[in-house]
Amino acid sequence: MKILCIGDSNTYGYDPRSFLGSRYPEEIRWTDRLDNCDVINCGINGLTIPRDHPRYVMMIRNNGPDLVIVMLGTNDLFRRISAEEIAEQMERFIDSISSAGIPILLIAPPHLEPGDWVETGDIIEESYYLGDEYRELAERKGCLFADAGEWGVELTFDGVHFAPEGHETFARNLYKTLASYDIIS
Repeated sequence: MKILCIGDSNTYGYDPRSFLGSRYPEEIRWTDRLDNCDVINCGINGLTIPRDHPRYVMMIRNNGPDLVIVMLGTNDLFRRISAEEIAEQMERFIDSISSAGIPILLIAPPHLEPGDWVETGDIIEESYYLGDEYRELAERKGCLFADAGEWGVELTFDGVHFAPEGHETFARNLYKTLASYDIIS
């Protein structure tokens, strides 16, 4: 199973203890913990929902994955955009990349927590709404869906990035999700 993952720093595997954008080692990152899967990690630190859709359609077509996983929206929250507006942007992105004809799994990111990067309750509250907005979007667009906000992913001191244990928790729950959709066994 070849999976192409489009995401932000939590897909990239950013280690928040680093100030230079370093990553956790492969054995920690969730993208490298999916057994029997060839994962193409297209995570980029700081990525918001792309407006350059053709680039991603070409990326999907050139790599020929069996599944595309999209987990974005956290960085959009930091721009003080509502969960509803983020879902509208995601809908345009999903419409574009679905033209490649590859199944899409849309994942709502884990909820933000108070931490060094998250100071206000407003942004945390909006992160909780994102799961409902994405669930509705996935149903309308015929995408597969998972809400990582329900997985208990452990975050670090900043309230945003996955702790090493969080990568393990995320990978375990993602594997269960893929198995529930009969994508992997």
